Amino acid sequence: MSRNSQILLEEIIKQEKENFEVSMSIDDFFEFYSSSQILKSYELSYDEIEGGLIGNSHDGGADAAYLFVNGDLVKEDESIKEKYKKNVDVEFIIIQAKYSNSFSEEPLLKLARLSKNLFNFDFNRDDFDGRYNEKVLRAFELFKDTYIKLITKKPKLKIIFYYVSKGMDVHPNVNRQADDLKADVQTILPDASVEIKFINAEQLIKFSQARVNDVYRMKISENPMSSTGQQVFIALVNLSDYFDFITDEDNKLIKYIFESNVRDYQGKTNVNNEIQETLENGKKEEFWWLNNGVTILSSNASAPGGKELVIHDPEIVNGLQTSSEIFRYYSNNPDKLKAEKRTILVRVIVPESEETRDKIIRATNSQTPIPKASLRATDPIHRQIEDYMRPRGLYYDRRKNFYKNEGKKPKEIISVSFMAQCLMSVLLQKPDFARARPSTLLDDDEAYKKLYHKNNDLNTYYNLSYIGRKIELYSKQDLIYTSSEHNDILFYVLYAVCVIITSNIYPSSKTMAGMDISKINDFLIRSSVDLVYDLYKTLGGNDKVAKGPKLSELLKEKLRERINPVL
Repeated sequence: MSRNSQILLEEIIKQEKENFEVSMSIDDFFEFYSSSQILKSYELSYDEIEGGLIGNSHDGGADAAYLFVNGDLVKEDESIKEKYKKNVDVEFIIIQAKYSNSFSEEPLLKLARLSKNLFNFDFNRDDFDGRYNEKVLRAFELFKDTYIKLITKKPKLKIIFYYVSKGMDVHPNVNRQADDLKADVQTILPDASVEIKFINAEQLIKFSQARVNDVYRMKISENPMSSTGQQVFIALVNLSDYFDFITDEDNKLIKYIFESNVRDYQGKTNVNNEIQETLENGKKEEFWWLNNGVTILSSNASAPGGKELVIHDPEIVNGLQTSSEIFRYYSNNPDKLKAEKRTILVRVIVPESEETRDKIIRATNSQTPIPKASLRATDPIHRQIEDYMRPRGLYYDRRKNFYKNEGKKPKEIISVSFMAQCLMSVLLQKPDFARARPSTLLDDDEAYKKLYHKNNDLNTYYNLSYIGRKIELYSKQDLIYTSSEHNDILFYVLYAVCVIITSNIYPSSKTMAGMDISKINDFLIRSSVDLVYDLYKTLGGNDKVAKGPKLSELLKEKLRERINPVL
């Protein structure tokens, strides 16, 4: 590899940092950028990528850590045991990213010590308090808890360490340290597949230059049926051709073509067991006779060659379970692809509007029960929020990664979960719930109806998202507290700011809609951070405090004293 690759990578990092308009050091941005490129195929949002970053101090050599089950990022508040039924793939990815011109032994030595300490299932988090920071301990605790909960599901475990730098070659001594790290982890986790991957400047450039394909071609068995005056095609597709359509050149599932809000694979349900049995044993009956098929939404579609469909920006909005079982079956039996004669029914629709798109998603997802939160973002209120916020410079990402793929900056994108946390912390006065249940807030019907009532002023959603993001950006510039501490207190600070501005312990949607957001200045945020942080540290200063009720109760007492002082 030539020095040119290092020069080009340095320019890419510089330009990307400027484009993102983030106030972080070049070293910190390199960690974020490296993680985003390495994990590109997992379709993580900016918030999810940032959530896996560990922080600078006491990180044990791990700059980032991400846990996946069956390719899905595991969140700390998920009910893993119930979600996955059998034969699961557990993947724990640890990233070390150094903005330096070489690979050295020290990071691998640190990772070896970290692994020996925290990959033991009997490790006690309290024993390493102070030696490793909260986010490191939390990441390994999540891995341990998840793997143990899934142990009866016959999990296949893979541990991958990525070491990223601008280096060119890897010295033999560094390779030996990598071999030792691999051996250490396999001694502790003998059933695990362990990999150590070095990513140099040239490889990172290749990651960054890889383009997401937006035009796909699907071979079909016969000329498709089409609707006059509308772009709608119905066709039978050979199962082997469909497998090719949903997989990349490495025969891995292309996750981003599955509509993000309804792509939760349900595991070994009765429906999926029947699909798998049909694939394995169904030789007499056609596959499409026994299966509802697949629905694909597209921005444009055509059949120029008769027995082929050209599909732009495909979104598989129904048929995830079928697609997943087809993928699993032929991944385990690749020899059966060539001889396959059976077909699947595929519907390709170019919807006339966003409203039509959302109606199709809701109407077609009935074969397998879909988690409530997965379909919430297709409710009309969420489309209205998106339309209201867009001209005001914030982009509500109800279709996960839509605006990321559009090139919008991280600070401009508001995720569904972030907005839900903002609403929960202020309108329901529950910052503890917002911290403890970031990915499951929308499962609660009663809370959902209050927070997303059709009569709520849309300016409420904009104001709370704007203030929440402003506080978050301010926190990232504050080097006094750790990233873990900022994460713990963020929604408490948001609640405090809104209470102080409105002089009301119970801010309503109407009150928040009429708030003058120009009054949200750095002094107000700083004083609110100091207030919350002092209470947080008094109670113990960890994530258990942030997720419990005491901090919320104590904060309300202090805020009452502030807005209603005793004369």
